[in-house]
Amino acid sequence: MKKIIEYICIWSVLTVCSCSDDFLDKSNPMQLNSGSFYKTEVQMEQAVIGVYSQLQNYISDAAWQFNEMISDNATIHFNQSDRGQSPSLEAVEYWQWVSNTGNVETLYNRFYQNLANINLTLSRMEGATVSESVKSNFEGQLKFFRAYYYFQLVQFFGDVIIVTEPIANPDDAWNYGRSPVSEVYALIDADIQAAVNALPAKNTKTGYATKGAALTLQGRTYLVRKQYAEAIASFRQVTQLGYQILDDYADVFDPAKKNHAESIMDVQYQGGNDWGEYSGFIYNFYPRESYGAVIPFQGRSGGGWNIPTLDLIGDYEEGDLRKEISVKEGYTNNDGEWTAVPYVNKYNHPHTIEGRPDNNWPLMRYAEILLSLAEAINETNGPTDEAYGYLNRIRERAGLAPLSGLTKESFRTAVLHERRIELAFENHRWHDLLRTHTPAELSAFLNAYGVREKANPTTTRGSIPFNEYDFRFDTYEVRLPIPLRETRLNKNLTQNEGYE
Repeated sequence: MKKIIEYICIWSVLTVCSCSDDFLDKSNPMQLNSGSFYKTEVQMEQAVIGVYSQLQNYISDAAWQFNEMISDNATIHFNQSDRGQSPSLEAVEYWQWVSNTGNVETLYNRFYQNLANINLTLSRMEGATVSESVKSNFEGQLKFFRAYYYFQLVQFFGDVIIVTEPIANPDDAWNYGRSPVSEVYALIDADIQAAVNALPAKNTKTGYATKGAALTLQGRTYLVRKQYAEAIASFRQVTQLGYQILDDYADVFDPAKKNHAESIMDVQYQGGNDWGEYSGFIYNFYPRESYGAVIPFQGRSGGGWNIPTLDLIGDYEEGDLRKEISVKEGYTNNDGEWTAVPYVNKYNHPHTIEGRPDNNWPLMRYAEILLSLAEAINETNGPTDEAYGYLNRIRERAGLAPLSGLTKESFRTAVLHERRIELAFENHRWHDLLRTHTPAELSAFLNAYGVREKANPTTTRGSIPFNEYDFRFDTYEVRLPIPLRETRLNKNLTQNEGYE
């Protein structure tokens, strides 16, 4: 992992510094000249690592907003004295986003910025002095990420712009229209298959995408499209690659044991130094005004975001060993008083330098494969012994009794419940809800949750009551709006139904 972190740091330097000894000949010595870069294997690797750096930023800043906090899993530690987040994070939490909501625009633009970097690096691969085997590996990684981001885009926005080449003339960017979901998936399928064919079962450097990661992504796309036979085939291939469930759920998230046998792909971070690669996302998740009682540094509080809901906490079964590891229902403040503000605990580990934790983020892990297999097999053949075996392996580690005697429908409900608990705060919940509910079902489901949350808020509202628009979900909101700025600049872009 150290090497991948080093290269991320190098990439950060390259984005503002020259790569050539002849930097004085450049029109702007503070800009990277792509003509003198992308030449050697070392430079190409640095460019590929730049893609991993962008993944870090997406996971740290955005993914949890639109996968966990947007769902019934998490909420905000309401701040009645500072309403600065009301048009952004609160808009996501309360399902009040519109076409000019800043965080939605940032999400959309981040995806296309990342894709632009991928497309540029792919386009320069031919001209680089790189062996065929190394080139194939790099291309596999880049196409894995292009498929990953387009899979995110199509789930959030539906029809989206497809771009697979660098845009030489900025004005050309406004000539693109949205492609239908079927065409987006055609690109995703092609890129994933290229990654499956190119990537090794185990990459030479820790943290790189592998065949297992590509097959996991492939299986996810099939689950969303309800192509269960294909999903089963992809996930079964992953079971042949040597991954296994760890005995202790806590070990999955322990920074001292990162990149373990259950990890298919982790987003790599490194704390305990000043390299700037620490996993600061956990500081966003801790309660406000905790002043060192949760984060063990004097006076330090958290952002109060991604707070576990009472709804989620109440969904844990009696005796589930994962609860204590994943969430805390409150903390003892510096005055010795119990403060009932829950927080995410699975990323809460000691670190030596304030603000520089060492946690990786589990992007894909083997427990997901077992639960996905259980789901796909049940959808195909009902709850077979094989499906029960996969589901009960997860429950056994959690200290829970095995399930049996379920109908196809009740098994489906059990798997979704197990995914909610097992994968809590790992950015699965929103997309799980989207793919297992029709728009009408999801609207009813979320509005019922909203009624419960408004009646018994996870965190106090103080003197500010909920308004009638908080936690009101309309069916059209299963798709996020195309940002208003984009539709104004590009007249070829249409808006998703329900938005202006």
